[in-house]
Amino acid sequence: MTADASLLSGPPTDALIVGAGPAGLALAAELSARGLSVRVTDPHPHAPFPATYGAWHDDLPGWAQACAAHTWADVRVQTGPQPTPLLRPYTLLDNAALRAALLGRAGPGLTLTAARVSGATRAAGGWTVQGTQDGQPARWEARVVIDASGHRPALLRQPDRHPDGAALQTAYGIVATFDRPPSAPGAAVWMDYRAPHAPHPDRHGGATFLYAMHLGGDRYFVEETSLIARPAPTRQDLEARLHARLRAQGTPAREVLSDEWVSFPMNTAPPAPDGVLAFGAAAGLVHPISGFQVAGALRDAPAVADAVAGALRVGHDPAQAGWDALWSPERRAARAVHLLGVQALLNLPPQALPAFFEAFFALPPARWHAFLDPRTPPGPLARTMLRLFAHAPAHVRLPLARAALRHAGTSLHALNAAARTLTA
Repeated sequence: MTADASLLSGPPTDALIVGAGPAGLALAAELSARGLSVRVTDPHPHAPFPATYGAWHDDLPGWAQACAAHTWADVRVQTGPQPTPLLRPYTLLDNAALRAALLGRAGPGLTLTAARVSGATRAAGGWTVQGTQDGQPARWEARVVIDASGHRPALLRQPDRHPDGAALQTAYGIVATFDRPPSAPGAAVWMDYRAPHAPHPDRHGGATFLYAMHLGGDRYFVEETSLIARPAPTRQDLEARLHARLRAQGTPAREVLSDEWVSFPMNTAPPAPDGVLAFGAAAGLVHPISGFQVAGALRDAPAVADAVAGALRVGHDPAQAGWDALWSPERRAARAVHLLGVQALLNLPPQALPAFFEAFFALPPARWHAFLDPRTPPGPLARTMLRLFAHAPAHVRLPLARAALRHAGTSLHALNAAARTLTA
């Protein structure tokens, strides 16, 4: 590293993490707990987490379960007249409690820096990171650099991470008060594909569903969601659909307390190791079927931190060690199987999506639980996909088969990857 520390914007650290979201702070906390000095840079490092984070309760580490704002035992999907109970508790995280818990776990080894990072170059003994702080050029040094800056990574420059173009999940939601319940009181509605406001989903915007949670009293969170589409519905389109849905079912909002807009790619391929370690959404760790990421990042952080800290102790490449811990051959193969599922969903006509998910949630719970878990090995994933295909109605099976044939390369890659892990 540089001999002239006076030219730096702060003392050198063992690790520098770009991004102060849940993923970045989770890894920072675990690295700090292992005795490393950690700097986290973000334009607004002290800002509250802005998004709504939900997770299956049993997917969260024990300490994060204590950060629940609400947990519902009544969790359901609705693809037709009758709801399907999922019998799996679902949690809405309290963002302030989650952030406080992460900072508490990090302790004094963490430094939060308000800055915007623009580049990183190798230096003797580690990395020099460039950016701006208080409107002025800034520079920091660290032994390992981690990009956890989200779906538009600050440092990763890898093309072709979205096969055939980015397939987006988009959603517009509100927290509001209602005179009449817009969804089942006391419940979390994971998907409601009924469409009283749009009985014939158009092919351009696709089918959208209601994601809803009763927050107590007359307060509800309701969100109009496009699971995955290319091109995806816009904010204006989904906002209009949400309010049209609420009017059609006779439950317009009395007062909107807050709103949110969500847009992120669902088909990001794993990044190749290139010196800077990617983590969280920057690493493509969004589940390509559910869109979940935060619970997975909280679970992944300890193993990645172990690998990075261990490599630094013995003089090995910490970014490569972290990448190996995050992207085992089995996990990369599972990702290939999941991306095949993305292609299948993209090729389903909008009117077939409710039937697809009706068949999906009719699977034995252990199977759909496993399919939504990014840690599930590729063999069981592939077998679940085949079982789903066998039990889906004909008008769903035909487009799925066409999708597999149209993307034969992806299909063969996914199934070969699954087969290799079974025989390894």
